Amino acid sequence: MKSFSMFEWAQNSADWLVYEVLKLEKGQHLSEALNFFIYDTTKILILLFVVVFLMGIVNSYFPIDKVKNYLSRNKLYGSEYLMASLFGVVTPFCSCSSVPLFIGFVKGGIPLGVTFAFLITSPLVNEVAIGLFVGLFGLKTTIIYVISGVLLGTISGIILQKLNLESYLTPWVQEVLADAQREQDIFQAEKQSFNHRLRIIWAEVITILIGILPYVLIGIAIGGLMHGYIPEGFFEQYMDKDNLFAVPIATILAIPMYSNASGILPVVQVLVTKGIPIGTAIAFMMGVVGLSLPEAMLLKKVMTLKLIAIFFGVVTLCIILSGYVFNMIL
Repeated sequence: MKSFSMFEWAQNSADWLVYEVLKLEKGQHLSEALNFFIYDTTKILILLFVVVFLMGIVNSYFPIDKVKNYLSRNKLYGSEYLMASLFGVVTPFCSCSSVPLFIGFVKGGIPLGVTFAFLITSPLVNEVAIGLFVGLFGLKTTIIYVISGVLLGTISGIILQKLNLESYLTPWVQEVLADAQREQDIFQAEKQSFNHRLRIIWAEVITILIGILPYVLIGIAIGGLMHGYIPEGFFEQYMDKDNLFAVPIATILAIPMYSNASGILPVVQVLVTKGIPIGTAIAFMMGVVGLSLPEAMLLKKVMTLKLIAIFFGVVTLCIILSGYVFNMIL
């Protein structure tokens, strides 16, 4: 499953290892699951390393307290949530690939609600998905979808921020934040050189990678099994247009699935051609790309189960409302 050309080499390497070295046949459940696991593990670990390393450099010169103070003292009237959602639009990641950036934002002192706004929008809306959407459903539907995706992230982020959920971050995150603050105090007090800062930042990156690696592997393994073994048309029978509860059912049943927006859009087209209302089909798509068990597994390292449940609950509710609105206006 390709997300964008930056990682085409990783996909090619996974293809070579699975189909050439291991001699597994394309299209088989095992080969597809293994290919997915190798590709996504490579991609997510690289993203996690790069983001945490870069945020470590940024934090060494721009302390977390300064970021928090700026956001608390300046009246941005909710624009920070909108900006985070728009940033999500230009970062074409699937839900699991967005988690490294989420960790980087939290480590950088960005408010949790603003970080959630990015995490929600990033997998839902990107330029590849927009291009496919225009070709499959036309400009009007695409514009409505993009606006709804951005609003979904923005509104959900605002709601989650108002709930004051910082206390539900895991002790591991609290420790990472405390370590980052201690490092910044040392950097500021001792006026350390860039090379010396790099050594400290590198050690912190390795610590974070080791801490989250088991969750990454388990989460991607779950995603690989789902990607390889769950048939695409399995849930169609539950989305009949005459079913009043088709939208919430479609959203909830989408959670075990796992794909990016470009990968699930052809499935959405098939659903629509079979008579399933477009709002129901899009709610299913949003559930697949915005909510997934592998994402929950990755987030387990940074969030308590209660916070994950609240996050999934708020996003699920917003997706369901969006599906009904789509069905009314399209």
